[in-house]
Amino acid sequence: MSNIARFPLYDLHCHTRASDGLLSPQAVVQRAVDMRVGVLAITDHDCVTGVSAAQQAAIDQNLPVNVIAGVEFSTVWENHEIHIVGLNIDIHHPVMTGFLAAQHDCRQTRAEHIAERLEKAQIPGALAGATRLAEGGVITRGHFARFLIEQGRADNFAQVFKSYLARGKTGYVPPQWCTIEQAVDAIHHSGGCAVLAHPGRYGLSAKWLKRLVAHFREIGGDAMEVAQCQQAPNERTQLAQYARENDLAASQGSDFHQPCPWIELGRKLWLPAGVEPVWERFPELAPVFECAER
Repeated sequence: MSNIARFPLYDLHCHTRASDGLLSPQAVVQRAVDMRVGVLAITDHDCVTGVSAAQQAAIDQNLPVNVIAGVEFSTVWENHEIHIVGLNIDIHHPVMTGFLAAQHDCRQTRAEHIAERLEKAQIPGALAGATRLAEGGVITRGHFARFLIEQGRADNFAQVFKSYLARGKTGYVPPQWCTIEQAVDAIHHSGGCAVLAHPGRYGLSAKWLKRLVAHFREIGGDAMEVAQCQQAPNERTQLAQYARENDLAASQGSDFHQPCPWIELGRKLWLPAGVEPVWERFPELAPVFECAER
């Protein structure tokens, strides 16, 4: 039995070209193997079209990685955009497919409104450009950012969001996403585990972050991400405490989108002592989360 089989490295949050990642599902799976990830969740934004291709790639190439069917939903809570990850979902369940269709419609409408705002700011062709860059996948603000960089409007993502796509800027359109409750309900109906994604990235004060975590637990949330590649000092310890206080399982994920020096599949993913890993909290998920002998 290999070390990966006995001690799999879990990365339960990553993106492919199906949403705003730069790599194909097949390339993401191969990169996960290269980074010694043994259990990988494909969690594209409001879509699951990359899941089957990723799982099939692992099977066809006999790769030492288990690929989990997942998704990352955008929701709105107290005027903040909050992301909820679903793990081990049935991507064909009618509740899930219907919910995904509604989220897709919201994204398409928002994309059209972003393009209209940019058009008024003398930046034409934004919708066509973002659509081209999405390559048939879900259109996100990331695709608009790449288009604006192509047009020479900024040098990098940080600049383009600060100047055009962040709240209050020219191309910003307030999201009309679903509620956290609706996302959790869809995940549960499809047999999945609902995880509060990257809680430390919402710019919330400690008081409001505690409220968010408590609300998530109250409406039936199962786990929260505690470990990411990049975190502020002591953030991992603080999030672990919130997980324990609210009886939430702990998850970990890189939120990988593309190869870069700071965020990489499997990098710095470990859970502090005293938390219960999500793959241990739910025995029914064990056959999926348990990396088989090879």
